[in-house]
Amino acid sequence: MADKVRNTASEALDGVLRDGMTIMAGGFGLCGIPENLIAAIHEAGTKNLTVISNNCGVDGFGLGILLGGAQIKKMISSYVGENKLFEQLYLAGELELEFNPQGTLAERIRAGGAGIPAFFTKTGVGTLVAEGKEVREFDGERYVMERGLKADLSIIKAWKGDAEGNLVYRKTARNFNPMMATAGAVTVAEIEQLVPVGTLDKDEIHTPGIYVDRIFQGATFEKRIEQLTTRPRAEKEAV
Repeated sequence: MADKVRNTASEALDGVLRDGMTIMAGGFGLCGIPENLIAAIHEAGTKNLTVISNNCGVDGFGLGILLGGAQIKKMISSYVGENKLFEQLYLAGELELEFNPQGTLAERIRAGGAGIPAFFTKTGVGTLVAEGKEVREFDGERYVMERGLKADLSIIKAWKGDAEGNLVYRKTARNFNPMMATAGAVTVAEIEQLVPVGTLDKDEIHTPGIYVDRIFQGATFEKRIEQLTTRPRAEKEAV
């Protein structure tokens, strides 16, 4: 079995990056994003990227640093409302955008990983989402055809992993990461804990190692909070 373990994000991406490639980036908001891999891509200066991700981070963090470095030419996303630079670049015609309903985006990625070239869904029929796409009737209902998505590289984040590439995600960080792991020609995973082979409970593995080409334990994880909402602390009752 090939040695999949690398020491750093840069090592894990060595020989993989090239200008003009398509990259899938896992996570939801700022939760479960591959922070170290994104930083390494920024440092490498790879440009003209098409990035498939639920969102594009925030200004100055996550995928937002690739935007700031003028490295992304097109985003295939579901939600981009937390990034002012994204808005500016798009309105200025400097960034292409392909919007997807969130469930459709998830299914397009899952389909790509499963080898399904296209599927039909009711979501988006009769809206701008369906423009230019095939619409077909099944059982008296209209459905729009969506294409599966694949990438040259998938960068994902997991909680635990072993040297074989078996991965376990934690809570919300599981969003988009497992399906993206299956849809990349090369999949690189950054993890918080590298554990010995055989340690992970086989019933708890979310992504089998067959899908992962390289894996490394991240040096640091900032784990920013995208939107912090608090409420006043209730006063203690008098004793």
